[in-house]
Amino acid sequence: MKRIPLTAQGAARLRAELENLKSVARPRVIEAIAEARAHGDLKENAEYHAAREQQGFIEGRINELEAALSYAEVIDVAKLNAGSRIVFGAIVELEDPHSGDAVTYQIVGDLEADIKEGRISVSSPVARALVGKHEGDLVEIQAPGGVRRYEVVSVRYEAD
Repeated sequence: MKRIPLTAQGAARLRAELENLKSVARPRVIEAIAEARAHGDLKENAEYHAAREQQGFIEGRINELEAALSYAEVIDVAKLNAGSRIVFGAIVELEDPHSGDAVTYQIVGDLEADIKEGRISVSSPVARALVGKHEGDLVEIQAPGGVRRYEVVSVRYEAD
């Protein structure tokens, strides 16, 4: 299996989620299964079946996180010394030159991407268009709604 790139912050978030699943969610669902089992007939016990289904989701996520973390390559963004060039881990501020709309993204690994938090996957079309560019560059990004043009306003790297 190939190495999975993660920022140190992303790896810490995944480890925290894994710890929460193991120490909080798993015991809670085991308790719910035991309680539902005590109600008797399991064939028509909706609480039991719901708890078993949730247990399956939790165990699946635990396995997924353990596998991902075992193959993770944690990249310390502070040591990259990329300057104003955009690479993995960069926090990039973009501005639409026509409308003046600004957006900020951090380029992260696939597992830690969360568009609501402004973290985009390094394999996304936006990140691929940005990697290698510098502050002041104009970037064309092929989006579903057509080509979007942005100016790279700033590039920074935060220590984890």
